[in-house]
Amino acid sequence: MIERTNTFGQPIGQPVPGWTVRPFPAPEPIDGRYCRLEKIDAARHAKDLFSAYAQVSGAADWTYLFAEPFAEESTFADYLRTVSVQRDPQHYAILDGVSGKAAGSAALMRIEPEHGVIEVGHIHYGSALQRSRTATEAMYLLMRRIFDELGYRRYEWKCDSLNAPSRRAAERLGFRFEGIFRQAIVYKARNRDTAWYSVIDSEWPMLRSAFEAWLAPENFDAMGKQRRSLSELRGL
Repeated sequence: MIERTNTFGQPIGQPVPGWTVRPFPAPEPIDGRYCRLEKIDAARHAKDLFSAYAQVSGAADWTYLFAEPFAEESTFADYLRTVSVQRDPQHYAILDGVSGKAAGSAALMRIEPEHGVIEVGHIHYGSALQRSRTATEAMYLLMRRIFDELGYRRYEWKCDSLNAPSRRAAERLGFRFEGIFRQAIVYKARNRDTAWYSVIDSEWPMLRSAFEAWLAPENFDAMGKQRRSLSELRGL
């Protein structure tokens, strides 16, 4: 890349021709082959999500979340009512395409339309959704909305640097590691060093092709086992 300078001889960034403020994501449903994403609604989703999260053994699945496990469905429903009215984060329920039941959730957050930057977070899967093609498709559908429909430039994933499963998931999904922000957050009365990952718009076309090839029905055998991994399809 050719270095650009201003009239003072100082290096400056490359131009972004025709850039305009991006639209704020509308909380509209997103339909895929294996799942549907809907904006969180306590009346529609609390029962299914409470059940899905209860099926995960113990409380370990909540270690790196900001919330603690909910003992009662009514309290969990109150929590969903609170987050459902937030504009940012914008929480989605992930509905299984076969049963139609909510099996997990995720959110678009730290939304910056003026810069074209957005983060995915608050990801929480019930046991049936974990390590499934449905979970992968949910992440693909959110990326597709952000890059293809809304024209954002950067999509972020951040997590506790000690959260090894989250970091593996980010790397599998094509996010690039950018570094550790030390002492970034205090949550649950403890420190969090935050690991930062991102996908940018120039990387998306290749990644989109890999997702679509991986999600294709012919990539799975009769037992549901993948024929080619997402990493393999990404050329890794």
